[in-house]
Amino acid sequence: MPVPLGTHESPRIAMFGGTFDPVHLGHLRSAVELRDALALDYVHMLPAARPPLREAPGVSAEHRLELLQLGIGDTPGLVADGRELKRSGPSFSADTLAELRAEYGDQARLVMALGHDAFLRLADWHEPERLFELAHVVVMERPDHDAPLSNALSELIAGREVNTPAQLMASTAGGLLHLSLPTRMAVSATYVRQRLARGCSVRYLLTADVERHLLALGLYGTGVGEQLG
Repeated sequence: MPVPLGTHESPRIAMFGGTFDPVHLGHLRSAVELRDALALDYVHMLPAARPPLREAPGVSAEHRLELLQLGIGDTPGLVADGRELKRSGPSFSADTLAELRAEYGDQARLVMALGHDAFLRLADWHEPERLFELAHVVVMERPDHDAPLSNALSELIAGREVNTPAQLMASTAGGLLHLSLPTRMAVSATYVRQRLARGCSVRYLLTADVERHLLALGLYGTGVGEQLG
């Protein structure tokens, strides 16, 4: 378990999962801003091996983890966590949260961070009530997302919403916070993959190390020698 970096008594830890197919600057900047906004010790970024509610990723889990490690580099507080890749079967967030809760302890402030599009499907996730038993949920809002909540989701989150990070961190789990991050970069992995497949520039959508490495490996229909800059 990483040693907490903050001065607060209980560890503050976030789980930020996704396919990261590939990891881009929107993912990485959101993780940094999430850590700042909630005064977190660590943000565990976890590539999903087999996301239950999404299309299968375009490249292997091992390559996506490798690209994530390159993208994070030496950024303080961000952790490339490959635990979900070691499991057989679908990657369930409740199982990952249970592992993190066991590692960091009962008093840890544990957060599951997700985007608004994923939040809208939260009631369809595996054991959605258990998610709130183990952690808080923080929705990282984006400017291009605005849709009504389903009845099932409204029932799931009833009475859980708080207005500030301080209110959220007053307890160990069970709360819901909608968080508008300062940058809110509207970048999608789908857009990045489409540009890569067409041989178009992805400069400043990915870190230089990620771009260089996926080109060297020929991922997403690219290869060494293609002029993406």
